[in-house]
Amino acid sequence: MSYLLNRSPYRKARRSSAFAGFDPILTGAVSILLVLGTLLVYAATRNWYAANGLDPQYYLKRHVINIAIGVMLAWGTTVIDYRLLRAYTPIVWGLGVLGLGFVLIPGLGDSVNGAQAWIPLPGGFQIQPAELAKISIIVGMSMILSERSHDSDEPTSQDVLRALVVAAIPVLLILLQPDMGTVFIISASVVAIIAVSGASTKWVAGLLILAVAGGIVATKAGIISDYQVKRLQSFVDPNADTQGAGYQLRQARITVGSGGFLGTGLFDGPQTNGRFVPEQQTDFIFTVAGEELGFLGSGLIVLLYIIILMRAFGIARRSSEPYGRLVCTGVIAWFAFQTFENIGMTLGMMPMTGVPLPFVSYGGSSMFANLIGFGLLQNVHARHRG
Repeated sequence: MSYLLNRSPYRKARRSSAFAGFDPILTGAVSILLVLGTLLVYAATRNWYAANGLDPQYYLKRHVINIAIGVMLAWGTTVIDYRLLRAYTPIVWGLGVLGLGFVLIPGLGDSVNGAQAWIPLPGGFQIQPAELAKISIIVGMSMILSERSHDSDEPTSQDVLRALVVAAIPVLLILLQPDMGTVFIISASVVAIIAVSGASTKWVAGLLILAVAGGIVATKAGIISDYQVKRLQSFVDPNADTQGAGYQLRQARITVGSGGFLGTGLFDGPQTNGRFVPEQQTDFIFTVAGEELGFLGSGLIVLLYIIILMRAFGIARRSSEPYGRLVCTGVIAWFAFQTFENIGMTLGMMPMTGVPLPFVSYGGSSMFANLIGFGLLQNVHARHRG
């Protein structure tokens, strides 16, 4: 009995020390982005909704609810030691695949812009399984590539092949939707995880070649929808679809450029208030920052992403456990590529693929996945000495 009594304070200290070990700078950067994103979503929708006799706080309320749910998911991700989460990885991966299969069933999944990628929920909400599949692929591949049943520190070819199968099944289901933007993001995480795992560079080179060839084949075979092809054409030639994707890209550039150095002021952007950029609260939320916060505010957002990536890289580097290091690597590649793609397409530097800006854009599934990824980083950081 005395032994148990003596152990209880120790166990309590261990539980509290895990939360005390969170990275405050990473938490602060993500929190600021969440606040800025809330303001930008409200700015993108308030005036237009009010002018049309609708609730001007419609998107604001839903965005705050999404953040609240996402924060709870992030907290839940940090409760259990990430090393114990490995035992639940097959379940997480299986649920991800089931969700991707469910959305493809006729009559059950909702289609938007030619992609059948959403499951309708009560209250007008939707969930996008492809967003949550990013998590299942990252933890699944990390589990396989971190296990060693041999003396070498490098994964065998069989390990790499098994990891690629874990990624390939969800990716094929996402291609059937089709959602090429999410496929590109997942591909970046897959290549990064394999590269950091210690696998031969031949695997990385082969995957990059396969990605390029796969994109060409998908275009030729008609897997990519006409809507997505037009988006790619507008990137090569902005005048190719002046009333469609080309219009959206041109208006995005005008909106960002009109902000100047200091911006027009929050809620005072003429382009934003006039709704010249379609779906501005989601994929093109950065245009609101460019116009209303200007170069200074937009630069702050980019700086916050750099801080997040640097802190995440530090967490991965300090992790002495291969599984934690690989999970962090997958999350880093995901956040980095998605941020670069979103801001790049807004500025006309990347083709439009319909991916939201992490922690900023409106969207429940994206917000949930982003904050779970944030929770995984904090989990590894809090226990990297354990």
